[in-house]
Amino acid sequence: MVNKEVEKILPLVQKPGRYIGGELNSIVKDKNAVALRYAFCFPDSYEIGMSHLGIKILYAIANERDDVWCERVFAPWHDMEEEMRKNNIPLYALESGDPIKDFDLIGFTLQYELCYTNVLNMLDLAGLPVRSKDRHDLTPIIVAGGPCTCNPEPMTEFIDVISLGEGEEMYDAFFDLLKDCKKRGATKDEFLRKVAQMPGFYVPSLYDVRYNADGTVAAVTPQDGVPATIQKQVISDLDHVHYPDKFVVPFIEVVHDRVVHEIMRGCIRGCRFCQAGFLYRPIREKSADTINSQCRRLCDVTGYDEISLSSLSTSDYTHLEELLDKLLDWTIPEKINIALPSLRVDNFSDELMEKLKKVRRSGLTFAPEAGTQRLRDAINKNVTEEEVLRTARMAFAGGWTAVKLYFMIGHPTETLDDVAGIAELAQAVVNEFYRNPDKPKGKGVTVSISVASFVPKPFTPFQWEPQDTREMLIEKQEHLLASVHTKKINVSYHKVDISFLEGVFARGDRRLADVIEWAWRHGCKFDGWDDSFRFDTWMEAFDACNVDPAFYANRRRSFDEILPWDHLDFGIRKQFLQHENEKAHRSETTPHCRLQCAGCGANKLNGGHCDAMRQSMV
Repeated sequence: MVNKEVEKILPLVQKPGRYIGGELNSIVKDKNAVALRYAFCFPDSYEIGMSHLGIKILYAIANERDDVWCERVFAPWHDMEEEMRKNNIPLYALESGDPIKDFDLIGFTLQYELCYTNVLNMLDLAGLPVRSKDRHDLTPIIVAGGPCTCNPEPMTEFIDVISLGEGEEMYDAFFDLLKDCKKRGATKDEFLRKVAQMPGFYVPSLYDVRYNADGTVAAVTPQDGVPATIQKQVISDLDHVHYPDKFVVPFIEVVHDRVVHEIMRGCIRGCRFCQAGFLYRPIREKSADTINSQCRRLCDVTGYDEISLSSLSTSDYTHLEELLDKLLDWTIPEKINIALPSLRVDNFSDELMEKLKKVRRSGLTFAPEAGTQRLRDAINKNVTEEEVLRTARMAFAGGWTAVKLYFMIGHPTETLDDVAGIAELAQAVVNEFYRNPDKPKGKGVTVSISVASFVPKPFTPFQWEPQDTREMLIEKQEHLLASVHTKKINVSYHKVDISFLEGVFARGDRRLADVIEWAWRHGCKFDGWDDSFRFDTWMEAFDACNVDPAFYANRRRSFDEILPWDHLDFGIRKQFLQHENEKAHRSETTPHCRLQCAGCGANKLNGGHCDAMRQSMV
């Protein structure tokens, strides 16, 4: 619902459809008939936020309650923010058009470290102090969830409550407590102390952090009887947890403009660089029947003509072929496409390829991640060059002419020979096309290489490793480009400065809060966007706050160092991660979870059960 002041500025901005609300399936309630108003904020543009599955799920769950009205809020783009500030229009929610500073709860999902300045900017645009200590009233309470909360320490000065893990079954008790405290006129401090005793909720202001003379963490001490360790929460049964029966359909094109359906959580593979593969354990699958019925319902109520089956490794879903049979029964006659991201080269079968040929064909994407077998073993990718080439042969014989390969540079133990191996592997794929007698006639091949820079992340075996310096990463990018000798291979890569900053905040501590605020106050926002990123300003921020970013990004940690996130329990045993790190330096692999349980410990979060082994373990 757009008010008159907003209407006046919409003709002055690009894509006004971002800011008007009223989309199909958006939920509008009587604000006088609810006890709590909840502004769910995505600290990036509308197009990014509306593509995110998590916000769709939690929006639906919160609005299932009659006493809660959850509304969506996205970061306004530069032009809209300029007009809002010029005309004194505070940040508002899309469904009602009301200022979010008047809401009871403001939630942020932290998907990416480079969205942190947008969180501060949205709080300020709402008319709220950015620091938690400067917000004294009970409401609005500022809460944050999402993958970055596995180490929320750089943002803890700004957020009141951190939600750890999967929120579907956590928030009812949270809503009930806030509703009760609001009714009784309780203080913010009273509410926070009660929340801190609830499973999965971390209240940073109730934990003191001390540092050693060398800058490392000396201790994290809980106050007044709050838990010393906070454990993330998980959903045990994906078939029976609430899932939306409709999605809000945007007026404008967004990044993923389709039905997205999550088919499993967790990953069996144990790639040592992959934070998501460990954070979302234990492995849990949703049944084919449930997925099929939910996808059909969503297509019916949204009108979308594409379904994306989402997981960290889609081809590892146990019932994939059964699921595709069920989906194809109705998607083919209704001309609905099925997309399968995150396919593995080591289990891409003839049967799967035949099913994929029945839907609209696009390029195939695979992720070898490293160019040589030694380095693939070090990162525990468990994929061989022959498996990559076998899959390429199969795809080319099936009529595909475009393949995209994902790699990283900067892995621990990597050499320039490993970097050159990326180009050599891509060339071998090109060669497979031309030696294949069943290749499509009269067509050429395109092999695209997308190269990210490795960033060490918490709760991975590489959480102790130094990140390559900017100079090292630039040298490796240049070496890769020099190693490519054909125009049939296209190379793209990430900016190293953005990766460096991501590395700083991924393993940062509370002392970075001053840096984040300084950078924001001097114009930094939308830092994940190339055309908005201001690296020089960030370097000025570190200097102004007397903080050395290399201390966080480029320093090797010892195994006995207290890490800023050690008081947060995501189910993965630290001894397991250390053992995996040691195996990486010997280029030794660990079998995936369905071949042999490696004892990561995450099954304790699910009563000892993990779908990878199909049995309970202790």
